[in-house]
Amino acid sequence: MSIDPVCGANVKDREAAATAFYRGCMYVFCSSGHRDQFLADPAAYAIKPCGALKLGVMGAASGNLTPEVRAAAFELGAAAGDLGLVVITGAAPGLPWESARGAQSRGGLSVGISPALSLHEHVNFYHSPTDVFDVIIYTGSGLMGREIVNIRSSDMVAIVGGHSGTLGEFAIAYDEGKLIGVLEGSGGIADIVPSLVLAIEKDTGAAIVYDPDPRSLVQRLVDEYVRSHFQRPSVFVRNNQAQSPSQAG
Repeated sequence: MSIDPVCGANVKDREAAATAFYRGCMYVFCSSGHRDQFLADPAAYAIKPCGALKLGVMGAASGNLTPEVRAAAFELGAAAGDLGLVVITGAAPGLPWESARGAQSRGGLSVGISPALSLHEHVNFYHSPTDVFDVIIYTGSGLMGREIVNIRSSDMVAIVGGHSGTLGEFAIAYDEGKLIGVLEGSGGIADIVPSLVLAIEKDTGAAIVYDPDPRSLVQRLVDEYVRSHFQRPSVFVRNNQAQSPSQAG
């Protein structure tokens, strides 16, 4: 439940008549007229802080990472920072580190989801960085367990290059109906996503946006999320709605 910033009415997010994006946040409205009134002078209405949308960036932490792919990952994070999004990564080196660095370079908030149970384990066992994260969450879940937290903490997910870990993150995001952006030409898992989707043969409600330009990809993800994808219930909500009372619980 959210509040229409123009009239103060409570609005169920998935039943909103209209939406708008401003400084990292999505606002919902009970009418398109209120949205238009808001957009005419958003600073006058956006007086209460709201939860910023979160972009999860998933990509290779190691391997042959070319300067071009590193720069693209940096630009992805920078674009998110410019829009006021929170960037979520696996607190890893490589492409996730580049994206987090890009977000911070534009004053954006960078959150790292660590597989470790402590700072000591994060640095000394996983050999992972700490320098470009405003917040590190220590899950103690290991690499595969961390992937679930990455995806479920993100409103949108971007795939950049990637190896087996990124494959796992894509599989979770796709299976749970997330909005997914694929940076075309970045190699690895990103470049085989179309083949993966064909092989999966499963309608999960996920939506995929393909784009070779990092800034365009981020903008298109935000536009698609605010336009319609926010209304798609998670796979868990859909499953619960489909159950009869005798099947639930």
